[in-house]
Amino acid sequence: MTALGSHYLGRGRCSFSVWAPRARQVEVHLVGRGERFAKLRGAKDGYHAAILNGIKPGARYFYRLDGRREFPDPASRLQPAGVHGPSAVIDPNFTWDDQGWTGLPLRDYIIYELHAGTFTRRGTFDAIVPRLAELKRLGITAIELMPIAQFPGERNWGYDGVCPFAVQNSYGGPAGLKRLVNACHRHGLAVVLDVVYNHLGPEGNYLGQFAPYFSDRYRTPWGPAPNFDGPQSQEVRRYFQENALYWQTEFHIDALRLDAVHMVRDSSATPFWKELAAVAQRQAERLARKFHLIAESDLSSVRFVQPQSRGGYGLDAQWSDDFHHALHGLLTGERTGYYADYGGLSQLAKAYREGCVFMGQYSRYRRRRHGQSPRAIGAKQFVVFAQNHDQVGNRVGGERLGHLVSLESQKLAAAAVLLSPFIPMLFMGEEYGELAPFYFFISHSDPNLIDAVHQGRRRELTALQWRGEAPDPQDSGTFQRCRLRWALRKQGGHRALREFYAELIRLRKELSAIRDAKKNRVRVRAYRAENVLNVRYGSDAGEVVLFLCFAARRVTVRTSLAPGRWKVEMNSALKRWKGTGSSIGGEIGSPGTVALPLAAKSALLLRRNNSVRTTNEPSAADAATQIVTLV
Repeated sequence: MTALGSHYLGRGRCSFSVWAPRARQVEVHLVGRGERFAKLRGAKDGYHAAILNGIKPGARYFYRLDGRREFPDPASRLQPAGVHGPSAVIDPNFTWDDQGWTGLPLRDYIIYELHAGTFTRRGTFDAIVPRLAELKRLGITAIELMPIAQFPGERNWGYDGVCPFAVQNSYGGPAGLKRLVNACHRHGLAVVLDVVYNHLGPEGNYLGQFAPYFSDRYRTPWGPAPNFDGPQSQEVRRYFQENALYWQTEFHIDALRLDAVHMVRDSSATPFWKELAAVAQRQAERLARKFHLIAESDLSSVRFVQPQSRGGYGLDAQWSDDFHHALHGLLTGERTGYYADYGGLSQLAKAYREGCVFMGQYSRYRRRRHGQSPRAIGAKQFVVFAQNHDQVGNRVGGERLGHLVSLESQKLAAAAVLLSPFIPMLFMGEEYGELAPFYFFISHSDPNLIDAVHQGRRRELTALQWRGEAPDPQDSGTFQRCRLRWALRKQGGHRALREFYAELIRLRKELSAIRDAKKNRVRVRAYRAENVLNVRYGSDAGEVVLFLCFAARRVTVRTSLAPGRWKVEMNSALKRWKGTGSSIGGEIGSPGTVALPLAAKSALLLRRNNSVRTTNEPSAADAATQIVTLV
C-alpha cells in the first residue's frame, strides 16, 4: 500500500495518497504558478492515490474534496505557510553520515529535555547544533525534543500540533530536523522525539473532514479523542503507526516519548500501544538500529512496560511522576494540588526501591486508590527527573527549582536524580540553575479560541491550587521571557552547579554499581529522625553508598559501613561546589559502624573497593582517617 502523503520520486514524478472515505472524489489542487487540478483514483477502504508528473520539490497543494472544500494534506510533510495554508512536496534526499550509528541501549541514556523555540535565541534546529558539543562535555547522552509537529503560529509548547507528519516550519522544517539528528549522532548523542497521539490541537485540525479520525464516544481534556477502537479504527491506527515509523526511518530518531498514554481510549482486544510496540520493534530489527518507546503515564501502571509475553504492551520505559513529586515535596515543602499526597522521606525511599510511590494506596488528591506494584519492572524502565516542562510550566509563575530552593537544595536534587538507579532526565538549563521561567505559551489566530485557552488554563491552575494570575500565554513577551540565558552558566554559583552536574554524570558513568543497578541490588533506608535517605548499591566491583540529607541543619547519622577504607567520591557540601563546608575528608576508615556528620541539604557518595583489606579492625591509617574526618 502506498505510504500516506506526498512522496517525490524524482524526475518530476510525485505520488499522492490520502485516506478520505468521507469524500466521493479527491483532487490535488496544485497552487501557485502552473496551477492545476488532478484527480486521485479511489481505492479500497476509502483511500485515494495517484502518481503525477510535472511536479518538483517545493510544489504547494491542497486536497479538494468533492469539488468544493480544500484542506491541507493530513499527512503533510511541510506546511510552509502554517496550519491553514497549502502543504508542500519535499525532497526526501539527505546526505547522512551516521552510517556507523546503531543507537544506545536505554540504560546508557542521560536525557536532556529541551524546547526548540526557547533553547536558543534563534529558536531553530540549526541553532541547537552549536550547543551539542557542550551538552556532550556535560555528559548528556540523549536530547529529548518537545513536540515539533506543525502547530498554529510560531509559539507553542508543541502539544497543539495538528499536522503530525509536518515538522514545524519556524524551527527549520524537515531538512533542519535531519541536520540536527545527524549532528547529534556525530557527537554520539541519541535523539528522543516527543509525539502526541492522544489528541490533536484545535486550530487547523482538519482530519475529521477526510475520515473518522476521531471517536464520537470519547473526549479528552483537549478535545475529541482519536478513534482507536471504533468503526474504521484500523486505518486510524495505521496513520499513527506510519507516523512513528516515519520518525524512526526517515529521520533516524532513536526513541519516541509518547505523551499521556493514559489518555488514549481504547477498548480493543489488541490495544494500540501494544500494536505500535510490535511494529516499531520489527522496524528496528530491519534497520539494525536500536529504537525505544518511552511512555508518559499518570496511572502508575505496569502494563505499559511489561513484556507482551506477560500480558503487557511491551513499551520500553515510562516516566515516574511519583519520583518527582516525592523529591519536590521534600525540597520545597509544597502541599498544593497533587503534592498533597507527598512530602515524607519514606515516600522517596519507596520511589528509590520501586520506581513509584503509589501501589494501590488511597490518594487524597485523587480521592481513590491509585497505582499498582511495579516490582517486576526493572530500574532502567523508569525515567526520573527533578524538573520537566510540565512541572515547571504548569505553575502560575513558571518557576524553575532555582527560584524555589537554595543552591544546596539544587545540588541535592541533582544527586538524587543522577545517582539514582533509574534513567535520569534534566530539563534544559537545569544544570546551571537557569532563572528564566518556563511559562505556557501559544500563538493562535482565533480570538474565541484564545479566550477559551485563557479560561482553561485558569481552571487548571485553580484545580492545582496555585494562587495568582499566570502571564498571558498569547503575549509574545511571555514566550520571549522563557528563552535560556546561557551567559549564566559561567557565573558564580551557576558555574559551580554546572560543574557539579558534570561530576555527578561522570560518577554515574564510571561507577557500574549505579550505572547498571538492578532493583534487587539496591537497599534503601530512611533515617526519619535525621531526615536522611541512605541508598546502597551492591556490585561485584565494590559497594557504593549514597546519603541524601534533607535536614535544614547539620545532622549526624550513625550507620553501618563494611570494615575497611571508603573513598569519598562526592560531597556536595565542599567549598569546591560553593557548599557550606564539611568535616569529612577524602577517605573514611570504618571499623563497621561510623557516625557521619552531614551538612544541611547535602549529598555524600562513598565507594568501597572489594580489593581493599576488610578485617574487623581498621588499620592505623584508617583509624587516623576516622578520627580526623568524623570530628
